[in-house]
Amino acid sequence: MPSSNRPKGTGRSRRAVGAAYEQLAAEFFKRLGFEILDQSWQAGHREIDLIARKENLVVFVEVKSASTQAFGHPVERVDKTKIRRLCSAAQQYLFEKNIEGVDLRFDVVTFVQGKLEHYPSAFEYEE
Repeated sequence: MPSSNRPKGTGRSRRAVGAAYEQLAAEFFKRLGFEILDQSWQAGHREIDLIARKENLVVFVEVKSASTQAFGHPVERVDKTKIRRLCSAAQQYLFEKNIEGVDLRFDVVTFVQGKLEHYPSAFEYEE
């Protein structure tokens, strides 16, 4: 019986595909002059895919992908619940790493059929 967690036709697990897209997103931010602080950072059940910094700006990045838009664009999967979790994890990250006095931004990077789309300031910080 085939594994239900493998995208059809790729032969790779969802986690491996996600990690590959997170790496592509990290390379994208590096080309923009950002330093990558962390990838796949976890706080309990919450995860931040990518954390990047350029001067006084820290960007928390959610990476989403889809092989098709049959179920909508992947950016639409960043809902209110996901935003609350990301903001909570970001707050914990800043606390644990003792990062203060910086500007924050929350971006979404999507890959649809392998094509990168960047949504800077996709949402505002929510407490």
